[in-house]
Amino acid sequence: MTTFTAAELPVMTGRTVVITGANSGIGRAAAHALAAKGARVVLAVRDLAKGRVAAATMTGDLDVRRLDLADLASVRAFAQEFTDPVDILINNAGLMIPPLGRTADGFELQFGTNHLGHFALTNLLLPQIRGRVVTVSSNAHRTGRIGFDDLNWERRPYRAMSAYAQSKLANLLFTAELQRRLTEAGSTVLSTAAHPGLAATHLVDHLSAEGSLRRRLQTLLLTPLAQSEQDGALPTLFAAVADVPAGGYAGPSGLLQGRGAPKLVGRSKTARDAALARRLWTVSEELTGVAFPLGQPTTLTS
Repeated sequence: MTTFTAAELPVMTGRTVVITGANSGIGRAAAHALAAKGARVVLAVRDLAKGRVAAATMTGDLDVRRLDLADLASVRAFAQEFTDPVDILINNAGLMIPPLGRTADGFELQFGTNHLGHFALTNLLLPQIRGRVVTVSSNAHRTGRIGFDDLNWERRPYRAMSAYAQSKLANLLFTAELQRRLTEAGSTVLSTAAHPGLAATHLVDHLSAEGSLRRRLQTLLLTPLAQSEQDGALPTLFAAVADVPAGGYAGPSGLLQGRGAPKLVGRSKTARDAALARRLWTVSEELTGVAFPLGQPTTLTS
């Protein structure tokens, strides 16, 4: 079986990569690997101090910039201030099953951060992107549904895992519809996606501190099975630089896609629903006030 490691990354000198949430976890690991290959890596992070600490552990051309995906004003400010060409945008930052919270704009925290923030960022930067957009999803997308009647969990009891799955399904629907629009606009930019499998990152640290006994036990049991953040970043790197098809989705090749070398993987039937992807895109434009900047594609019949 063909394997892919960080050592196989091509020389990236002269290329600019923007990575959201690059101060920890798989985002930090991806930034480290790409910077080591000569890329200029922009760490787009909510906490500048943490971003600078992370950058100090890396070698290469690092640029730390503030970006709070839970605040559309911050997303717009980042896009307005960063005007350089972008070879690869990696939509990596995310939240996983926190207590119910709201973004600065009033959206449910996971949907607003994981999907809407990246939706706005990508479209605002798209005129200067010349390579790929990689969006990090999760195997949890398989249990997700898009609750258009209550996207922000205002009328039903909040279920953090269901909200997370919704946001990760949204990531894949966004990836697919973005690629459709890019193709119809005649753009050579590719939209791809990846998921890290079960990676030992800080994404669920709050479970041990705030969660129930069941959640703490789940964390303790899963940790020994998880792969490192460096290995967890490999599907993202694979989707960013390997010869993958438009709209391709990468994940670990091992049992249940939990760990192992990256490869192209499948996605749920719901994540392949083109009509659902178009509907979500329209709603996302309405919620964020940000539209696809390369012209409006025609509407396909189902």
